[in-house]
Amino acid sequence: MTRKLRMGMVGGGQDAFIGAIHRLAANMDGLIELSCGALSINPEMAVASGKALFLPESRTYLTYEEMIIAEAALPADERIDFVTIVTPNFAHFAPAMMALDHGFNVVIEKPITFSLEEAKQLEQKLKETGLTLCLTHTYSGYPMVKQAKAMVREGKLGKIRKVWVEYPQGWLSKLSEREGNAQAAWRTDPKKSGKSSVMGDIGTHAAHLAEYITGSKITDICAELNTLVEGRVMDDDGAVLLKFDNGAKGVLMASQVASGEENAVKIRVYGEKGGIEWLQHEPNSLIIKWLEEPMQILRAGSNYAHLSSFARHNCRTPGGHPEGYLEAFANIYRNFALTLGCKIDGTEPTPEMLDFPSIEDGLRGMAFIDNVVLSAQSDKKWTPNVL
Repeated sequence: MTRKLRMGMVGGGQDAFIGAIHRLAANMDGLIELSCGALSINPEMAVASGKALFLPESRTYLTYEEMIIAEAALPADERIDFVTIVTPNFAHFAPAMMALDHGFNVVIEKPITFSLEEAKQLEQKLKETGLTLCLTHTYSGYPMVKQAKAMVREGKLGKIRKVWVEYPQGWLSKLSEREGNAQAAWRTDPKKSGKSSVMGDIGTHAAHLAEYITGSKITDICAELNTLVEGRVMDDDGAVLLKFDNGAKGVLMASQVASGEENAVKIRVYGEKGGIEWLQHEPNSLIIKWLEEPMQILRAGSNYAHLSSFARHNCRTPGGHPEGYLEAFANIYRNFALTLGCKIDGTEPTPEMLDFPSIEDGLRGMAFIDNVVLSAQSDKKWTPNVL
């Protein structure tokens, strides 16, 4: 890269959570600078947030429309290179489409849109414009997740047979949306969250992780969705049986009412020769369980020659120095930035640079939500356990 990339942000003001995470991740490698923002639908909050981030007053906008139009009118060496969208689900599509229409690349929070139809329209727009879109499925940014993917791809586990993936949280174990929790309020509102709360918010992460590591696509599902907190209008718990296109079977669990849990993402993948286990609470370790050999633990570290090129590319420190969620998030931004930098400079990005979630992952996430809801509404899958 010959210069830093310039980023504009939609959403993510002082009253938001994920915007700050995006800014930290984007800033970690020194490849990106925040140049402007439409940081809140509240004008006072937008202005205050811009001041807190030391944005020029002239580039602190009150709406995303104003931002995109004004930035597109600036000289090429001043205007932004991409727009990051960190609004609630229902407000992803319109700014993404407008950004693409005005020649800006896009980074977007998951799930990619409010509906599958919107995601398909984004896909068509990307084909028309040739621009790049990055979807922040954070967990695929961890080095040892990439190591697991490489081991499956290289056939070290043999033919994959079984996948267990789970994402238990406990933060919605109470009716927090009625207690002033803004994050809970929009996530449990079908007009803002979409068809499913738990599967849209965290189930899509689990499904993406399963497909990312195995390199296989989910073809069939059998799902149950539950609303376990009395008074809640959307689902807060669910489980899904999975079939993959390579013949493997799987189980996915996502719950936001697993009292006491934080973000206990965990995946196990088993093949003919052995299996792997990775959990976010111990992200630097990948457990290998061989059929006829002792169990093995691989550790993250930039100086470890036994790791794949994809894992090493995303390790930031020597072994023994913990790397976590922010570093994984930053890996996605870095790979996107390096890819975009190559496009700007007219060079070819490496496969390691191109390893970040894209529009295809967004489409598959939206289809997953739709089909989980459809399956959960059917009563054909249950057989009474009678004597």
